[in-house]
Parts: sequence; C-alpha cells; structure tokens
Amino acid sequence: MKTLSRYFINGLIVIVPVAITFFVVVQILGFTESILGRHLPVRFPGFGLVAVIAIILLVGWLSSHWIMQRLIALGERMLSKIPVLKFVYNSVKQLSTAVFESHNMFKHAVLVPFPHPGAKALGFVMTDLSPAVAGHLDEECVCVFIPMSLNMTAGFNIIVPKRDIIPLDVTSESALQYILTAGTVMPRGYEATKP
Repeated sequence: MKTLSRYFINGLIVIVPVAITFFVVVQILGFTESILGRHLPVRFPGFGLVAVIAIILLVGWLSSHWIMQRLIALGERMLSKIPVLKFVYNSVKQLSTAVFESHNMFKHAVLVPFPHPGAKALGFVMTDLSPAVAGHLDEECVCVFIPMSLNMTAGFNIIVPKRDIIPLDVTSESALQYILTAGTVMPRGYEATKP
C-alpha cells in the first residue's frame, strides 16, 4: 500500500504541472481563436496563436515609425488628464517596460535580513537606486524585491545596505521555483543543473 501511495504522489507531481500548463495554453488560444473566428472568415488550428503574434509584430513595427509614435504620445497625453486611468496606465506601462526590456530582472538572487535582522529572506536585486533616493542614504544600498510565496505578483520592495546582502550562486529558475512552491523546492546551484 505504501508503494502504491508513493507511485500515486509521484504521478501527481509529474501530471499536475503539465496538465495546468496545457490547460492555461489551450484556454488562451481557444479564447483568441473564438474571438477572431467571429470576425474573420479564415479558421484553422493554431490560427489564434499566429494572429496574436502577427498583431504584436504589426503594432511593434508601427510604433517604430514617427506617425504612430505621435499618435501614441497624443493618446498618453489624453490619458494623463484622467486621474484613475493615468495611474493605472502609467503603472502597467512601467512594469511592462521593466519586465520586457530588463535582461537582469529576477536574475540576481540574494538573501537579505527580512522581516527582522535575525531572519533571512530570498529576494532579487532590482534596478539601481535613483540619485533622488540614494542621496538620502548614509551608505551604499540596493533595492531588493522579496516576492510573496505562491504569488509572484505581490511582495516587498526594500532598500538594504549592500553589506547586508548575501549573493546566492543559484539559477534564477530554481530561485523562482523556491518562492512559487513556498519553499518545497529548494534553490539549486549552477553546478547542479549541468548535465
């Protein structure tokens, strides 16, 4: 009986992540294809994925030309006059710019004293401090984002003295897995991932 329960748990560990990933991808593509299918006469499997990629590329190409840049700037000026929309739009734009243009986001995993000096939390070194913030600090500090377990969209942004940071020689993927699994999967070093 103990062997069967172990096999069952091992099966769940393999099947659940694959099933959830498959379900999410299928739902997104199915939703896209159903929306496009109502308005376009052409339909084939994978059309939603092709259409989404084509739209993203088209908008990216158009936004590199001065006419579209002027239209985007005009739209942003109009949004900046509406209080709530201005806040939401600027926040989302800054976040997406940081995620898509930064090659170092979630790359440098560190341990920092948090939530009190006797404890340590795993976090990620973020962008350099601006002169407006760094000018008010007595020593060299860095900005560290400490994600909440099971929820990468929330966490704490703290400014820590550089001397208190312990750099970790672990892969960013395994550090993120550690956070997303609430510490069930421990971070692995670069040597452990080599074949």
